[in-house]
Amino acid sequence: MAKRVAIIGAGSSGLCAIKACLDEGLEPVCFERSGDIGGLWRFEEQPEQGRASIYKSVIINTSKEMMCFSDFPIPDDFPNYMHHSKIMEYFRMYARHFQLLPHIRLRVRAARAPRLRPQRPVARGDGARRRAGGGHLRRRARVHRPPHGRAPAAAHYLHSRDYKDPQAFTDKRVIVIGIGNSGSDLAVEISQTAGSPPGAADEHQWGQAPTGSSKALGTRAGSSRQRRDMVQTLHRPDSSLCPCRFLHQHPTINDDLPNRIISGRVRVKPNIREFTATAAIFEDGTTEDNIDAVVFATGYSFAFPFLEDCVTVVENQIPLYKYVFPVHLEKPTLAFVGLIQPLGAIMPISELQCRWATRVFKGRTGPPARPGPAGAGPSRAASRRYVRSPRHTIQVDYIPYMDELAEQVGVRPSLAGLFLRDPRLAAEVLLGPCTPYQYRLRGPGRWHGARAAILTQRQRIIKPLRTRHVEEDAAASSVPLLAVLLAAVAAFALLLAYV
Repeated sequence: MAKRVAIIGAGSSGLCAIKACLDEGLEPVCFERSGDIGGLWRFEEQPEQGRASIYKSVIINTSKEMMCFSDFPIPDDFPNYMHHSKIMEYFRMYARHFQLLPHIRLRVRAARAPRLRPQRPVARGDGARRRAGGGHLRRRARVHRPPHGRAPAAAHYLHSRDYKDPQAFTDKRVIVIGIGNSGSDLAVEISQTAGSPPGAADEHQWGQAPTGSSKALGTRAGSSRQRRDMVQTLHRPDSSLCPCRFLHQHPTINDDLPNRIISGRVRVKPNIREFTATAAIFEDGTTEDNIDAVVFATGYSFAFPFLEDCVTVVENQIPLYKYVFPVHLEKPTLAFVGLIQPLGAIMPISELQCRWATRVFKGRTGPPARPGPAGAGPSRAASRRYVRSPRHTIQVDYIPYMDELAEQVGVRPSLAGLFLRDPRLAAEVLLGPCTPYQYRLRGPGRWHGARAAILTQRQRIIKPLRTRHVEEDAAASSVPLLAVLLAAVAAFALLLAYV
């Protein structure tokens, strides 16, 4: 009899948790409180209470090759940066292809899980029930109360989760509090209909476009020159987005924000010191009068009311080993999946977390180390690097964290071995984007299509852009290939020198 695993939520993390269970011969039962799969990415006009929500125009800020599940590439004709409707289409394709839907029970809310005592072993027999926390976590909108003073009497207040489209702000004077990814998106969109330029109030923030300099953060051989160019571009005395230190906050990725700022349609302001009856006063002493609406893009806190007996959230933190296993439980029968904020896409990370957790549940991988509460949560390096904030308690860097998880599963790619066996593939793994297929080249769960997926990923990036026929210069097109080959030879020489 297969061991049963309860999965809470059928969002992106819950779907790959079901598949990982099936791959390991476990019996998954997924409980989804809504009437459909997709979690956050399923748009609804009226958001459910206690659930994060997206707005009508949302487009993901990670490319399709970086965000796909590792053994199921996104169709090549899909745009590189997808609208939420395309992401839902991909999730449905994934669920149908791997026959995940029969394992999901819709409109079932997890009220309370069986109690797990820290010092009491949990049954590990054939009928043992184990739990993997899916992507549909219980999250609560963190709406900060207006700072000092009385709020503008006529102003309308809402959290970004309640925002759906800009028409409600036509000819209004609007302040958006927060300039993370949601705050910048809303400021840009509202500026198209607002009567005066919206003010985006927050501390200094790093900004990038989805292309160009952001590529340096998605390759194993990240270019220090690209990182330096980003610093020189943004760290200007005349820029309101001038950051103090590079990557000490989660970057904001927005193509349109610089254009809206330079055209005067969005103004970046410091933090709000206080509200008066009709205005907002900022820390630099400037004011905005006759405010009609205030949008709080202040993020979310998280809670697990059905796990109150065994999990405690303190200051937006839970002591988890590598952000997955609670450190205080005697047996690793509970796992959290997707409870992270990466500098990159979350779907491949959730998938690799699931592959690790299910192998631990099955007994094919040893139980995780028990470092104690002091050894869980953010590393010392992360704590020193990031500004102290509730949003940074679950912050990870994409490639280093993926490699950490891959070590646990036994699927981390060996660059030295690849260069000896398959130099062409090794060059693409080292110099190309660190796509999820790399973690299917070897070890448990190996996918025989991984090599082909890696070597054709650039074609899938170009495919949706080729909407008309253009004659190519054969001599010019051979230059990039030659550059890649020369770079691969140089990288191989470095490996031989240091291995």
